Amino acid sequence: MPRALATVDLECVRHNVGSLRQRLAPPSSLMAVVKADGYGHGDIEVARAALEAGAVSLGVATAGEAVRLRTAGFDCPVLVMGALTGAEAAAALDAGAEIILWTGSFLRSLIDTVRSRDLEPARVHIKLDTGMRRLGVYPSRLTELLDLVETSPEVELAGLMTHFATADEDDDDFFQFQLRTFEDAAQTLLAAGVSVPLHAANSAAAIRFPESHFDFVRCGIAIYGLSPFQGDAAADGLRPALRLSSYLADVKQLREGDTVGYGRTFMARRETSIGIVPVGYGDGYNRLLSNRGEVLAGGSRFPVVGRISMDQITIDLGPMPAVEPGDEVVLIGRQGEEEVSAEEVASLLDTINYEVTCNISARVERRYEG
Repeated sequence: MPRALATVDLECVRHNVGSLRQRLAPPSSLMAVVKADGYGHGDIEVARAALEAGAVSLGVATAGEAVRLRTAGFDCPVLVMGALTGAEAAAALDAGAEIILWTGSFLRSLIDTVRSRDLEPARVHIKLDTGMRRLGVYPSRLTELLDLVETSPEVELAGLMTHFATADEDDDDFFQFQLRTFEDAAQTLLAAGVSVPLHAANSAAAIRFPESHFDFVRCGIAIYGLSPFQGDAAADGLRPALRLSSYLADVKQLREGDTVGYGRTFMARRETSIGIVPVGYGDGYNRLLSNRGEVLAGGSRFPVVGRISMDQITIDLGPMPAVEPGDEVVLIGRQGEEEVSAEEVASLLDTINYEVTCNISARVERRYEG
């Protein structure tokens, strides 16, 4: 058994993509977002499964991620959604990726790149800032930027997009404001005789707001079977694809008063047994789970006790353990009737499930099923 293993069920990815596609209002299609190594799941493997299940394009954040997909043989549309330097933009364009545009200065840099490298016109998606206040042109400057694009043969307008700040929250007033702002901008383009694909919805909006589906949706977290609402993924027809496991390397007895780990933050209040599991924060199991987290062994829950080390954690197995060295330990996922979800771990850390899986480090072996 590997010291630390992330098992990814690609059939779950296919199921999730299929489930999301069933929600889409025609003619909307689905882009699978596989940035950050597929949210820690593996970008190449997840991309392949998502396309098999009916996704039509892929979304990433960096030029390097786009190059990696092309090198792996993917020939579908790939959109780089992050900021790019001139050199990064050149790498993305060399890979045949589409990129986002939000300022005139970046457009001028892009024109220079296309000319100097004698490239085909760059396919760009204008990103509109409807309230997120990150990358994006303000609606009041959209016409100005559009005019620059229309008079620049080095670029080809391939889309208009925005990103929602609150699609995963209960109060949807701001969401509706962003949606109206985006729809008004789309009308501005139509009035100028420009018709391009529109896209705005992330996973949460794809599930909650069919009016935001437009020409395609950009789904990330949901295709991995994780809840964009930090709740029960199954309630939205999603199946978690990732399971993080290790094993019991040793079991040792503690007397009342014995302490465990750095700083002696756990003291046994009775005779008990401690299980040593060879996984730690170097693998992405967050140190803030010290004396807080729970794991599964033998189909039962056991608390993490003592400080989490870089390479090891310790769990309290009780005075008469029903498990022994070599037995599997599950840190995220299901074992028997019990489950520790990424959402549960995220709640303990006061963060989101995205961060939990993205932080699983490269030294954790990945295996793929389905």
